[in-house]
Amino acid sequence: MNAKVKIARLSVLSNSILIIIKLIVGFISGSVSILSEAIHSSMDLIAAVIAFFSVKVSDTPPDSRHPYGHGKVENISGVIEAILIFIAAALIIFEAVRKLLGEAIVLDKIWIGSLVMIISAGINAYVSHRLYKVARETKSVALEADALHLKTDVFTSIGVAVGLALIIITGIKWLDPIVAILVALFIIKESYELMKKAFTPLLDTAWNEDEITELGTKLNQLKVNYHSLRTRVAGNYRFIDIHIEVPPEETVGDAHKYCDEIENKLMADYENLNVTIHVEPK
Repeated sequence: MNAKVKIARLSVLSNSILIIIKLIVGFISGSVSILSEAIHSSMDLIAAVIAFFSVKVSDTPPDSRHPYGHGKVENISGVIEAILIFIAAALIIFEAVRKLLGEAIVLDKIWIGSLVMIISAGINAYVSHRLYKVARETKSVALEADALHLKTDVFTSIGVAVGLALIIITGIKWLDPIVAILVALFIIKESYELMKKAFTPLLDTAWNEDEITELGTKLNQLKVNYHSLRTRVAGNYRFIDIHIEVPPEETVGDAHKYCDEIENKLMADYENLNVTIHVEPK
């Protein structure tokens, strides 16, 4: 089992445990902010399951129907996860507003909820750190999205814990749904950032400017005469399409060997790289 699948499985397990704990404590205490965190974790669990399957599919070798590989599965996964996060935020706001406008807010044993939120923040901080590490190493969009979910959970859990502590100190119970709404607004911002990051590669967007500049420097170091450079990203896979000029007297065999040398040097610098070269006479 590769590192991406292992860490995705850990995310599924940790989210499952936290959902059960948050739901139990949320119903016992009557805290809508804790229940909002349970909803958030439920969406995180769905996202983690999607990420788990997407990283398995994205690493599947190219086939006759998908000759460019399955890398964009991770981007599709990220878009779905962003939508789920937005839905979670909407549910949290709905429940919080209902509490504010409805019956009197009854809270009990909220110190337990505050403790659970702190424990939840600690667990998610650890898993998120592990996810980010593997995501950076493997260029996995799906794992980065999952890590972002859990990182947000860390901040929202701490926010809920602080809100519950303030209720214990001040006795102002309407702080509970207010904290839940603030958590939801933070989640909406997260869903927007994730949607933008995951959706852009589906339109075959080029590498960012710094990466293209770096690529140009590498090509110049190899003394390559080139033009019509195009780049794109699909999940953790990168693609380069380039026109290269060679002396007109070179044989097809010589030109092919030259192109192979360029491909091998570039592929040594970039993981999961696919290079397409069009040869033209100078």
